[in-house]
Amino acid sequence: MRGGNRQSLRCEFALSRRAPSGEPGDRESEARYLAEQVGITEIYAQKSPEDKLAIVRKETAVAKTLYVGDGINDAPAMMAATVGMAIGQNSDVTAEAAGVVIMDNSLEKVDEFMHISRRMRSIALQSAVGGMALSVIGMAFAATGHLSPVSGAITQEVIDILAVMNALRVAFAPKVIHDL
Repeated sequence: MRGGNRQSLRCEFALSRRAPSGEPGDRESEARYLAEQVGITEIYAQKSPEDKLAIVRKETAVAKTLYVGDGINDAPAMMAATVGMAIGQNSDVTAEAAGVVIMDNSLEKVDEFMHISRRMRSIALQSAVGGMALSVIGMAFAATGHLSPVSGAITQEVIDILAVMNALRVAFAPKVIHDL
């Protein structure tokens, strides 16, 4: 990691839902400082790309991982993680290895990404499951003779419109998209 204020720290981490751990490639004191800021308890400092890759593979075998890196030496670990995130514009190789590229060198952007991805997943699930549930209810009414074929078709169109309208909520930014 390279220093700066809390919003401009550049970081390299392997994060998992199981036991958060940080895996920066630079000085341990800087790594410890940043880890404390984001609640990471386990630190792996000054690791080679091979060591990073081994750590990420081990963590990914147990839980989903997010690897955040800023250099070419992070590319293999990014590829091995469930999601690889490149911070900054340091390397085309890093950007190609990552699933997500953040152009800004801000830790806050990682937090925003997490909020946005959780929100999008939640809205997508609500739209899909809600639409299917309403369709099943409509089919039950149609099967029992309470809906004619034309009414059933119109009802299905209304259900589809409701699911799409719910999904369109992602177009409107929430009031808060980060914790930092």
